[in-house]
Amino acid sequence: MLWDVGAGSGSIGIEWMLAHPSMRAIAIEARADRATRIRRNAAAFGVPDLEVVEGAAPKALAGLATPDAVFVGGGASDEGALDTVIAALRPGGRLVVNAVTLQTEGELIGRHATLGGTLTRIAISRADRVGGKTGWRLGMPVTQWVWVKP
Repeated sequence: MLWDVGAGSGSIGIEWMLAHPSMRAIAIEARADRATRIRRNAAAFGVPDLEVVEGAAPKALAGLATPDAVFVGGGASDEGALDTVIAALRPGGRLVVNAVTLQTEGELIGRHATLGGTLTRIAISRADRVGGKTGWRLGMPVTQWVWVKP
């Protein structure tokens, strides 16, 4: 069971469920327009059983099936969100959190200092015009914290 918190397009939960027929996932998304898109994407990619919960973490996480893995793509700096996810995760379960804002990155640095795991910064550049030549334009870097619950 995967929780995809701040699910956006639903791609994490969809890919999880496509990996094997036994995989289950819940996409948690605060924005109604994105939740609608997740349902549409899940149907289009052949995983109509992807459960979609509309609401913000941590409140929307109450009563969900216990996760074996959690991906947090948005809302990690919201009060109580990471504490709720960590408490809910099964022992041996994996937590992956992506941060693009300084606030969330600061939260991940603090969690890494107290709980361990790994911090990785991912940055991608794209070739673009610079005057009459071509150069690299940096996209927003993502800081990722991965932790396994003891």
